[in-house]
Amino acid sequence: MDRQTTAKTHTMRALVELRKRILDGAIPGGTRLFEVALADDLQISRTPVREAMSRLAEEGLLERARSGGFLVRSFAYADVLDTIELRGVLEGTAARLAAERGASEKALKEISAIVRALDGCVGVHPDEVDFETYSELNSEFHDALAALPRSATLERELARAKQLPFASPSAFLPDKTKLSDFRRSLQVAQEQHREIVTAIAQRQGSRAEALAREHACAARRNLEYIFSKDRNLVSAVPGLALVAPNDQALT
Repeated sequence: MDRQTTAKTHTMRALVELRKRILDGAIPGGTRLFEVALADDLQISRTPVREAMSRLAEEGLLERARSGGFLVRSFAYADVLDTIELRGVLEGTAARLAAERGASEKALKEISAIVRALDGCVGVHPDEVDFETYSELNSEFHDALAALPRSATLERELARAKQLPFASPSAFLPDKTKLSDFRRSLQVAQEQHREIVTAIAQRQGSRAEALAREHACAARRNLEYIFSKDRNLVSAVPGLALVAPNDQALT
């Protein structure tokens, strides 16, 4: 393995490990990260650690400290709600424009195939849910939706809105968690997936927009459930350890 390949491998290892520790809450919001200590901990040189932290800053998980280095970000609860709302507005706009402009037959077939695959994950009964596969396919659906109106600007802004883990469409799917309220919400969400695609195919712009915006509200309801009814689920959802429930960010 040449030096360049080794450096890339070390950077990726540092990136994956740091991201996991941050999302799991092992490194709390407000923590200052030091290159030397992390390099020693990961048993790699400082350069890949520095590159990994720069990448995580681009993802929104870290921020540059005024005196140098990086801090783990934390987020006010209200900011998370605003981000979910923004995603809903953008996805609603994407659905409306796709309907008004007319999505290609190929693109509609592709997104419809994703919906059929999602049907297989949800199952007939609420207990029959493959959370892991559903999460992956759900992300594919939302990426496909963003691409339907053929707007590079809209697709770019949606990608930015979904960048933070708790703002992504699959943010509040509690993998392997036996919780009936969440399982029922997946059934509703899957019906909305079908209706959004149907409205776009039938060139119903206003209906497609309303459905997509309502669909995004499911994430808000799940977030509210976690913080108001069962705080134990915070540790089950990646990234929620960074959210301050009292509307005050830690940094």
